Amino acid sequence: MVQILFKSHSGEEQWVEGSIGNSLMQVAVSNGVTGIDADCGGSCSCATCHVFVEQDWLEKLESIDPNEDAMLGLSPDRSDNSRLSCQIQITEDLDGLVVSTPEFQF
Repeated sequence: MVQILFKSHSGEEQWVEGSIGNSLMQVAVSNGVTGIDADCGGSCSCATCHVFVEQDWLEKLESIDPNEDAMLGLSPDRSDNSRLSCQIQITEDLDGLVVSTPEFQF
């Protein structure tokens, strides 16, 4: 298990535990994290699990693939640290990961 901090757009913080091998989206949904809609259930066919990964953690993630990049293109508030939480697999290296949710999911 790893600890992950989700920060909401309004400033609320929620620490959750995530199992190695699950996606960040699965961890968020199973812990009732506000701001992760996950409409497609993790199939990378929407952008409703968009998160902003704190800069220090970006290098620990696998590179973004073209499909995720295209889905993030649907989000008007995309930034350099935007990722889809369904595409982030939990590993031991992500213990302490900090992500923020956008104001709206599209």
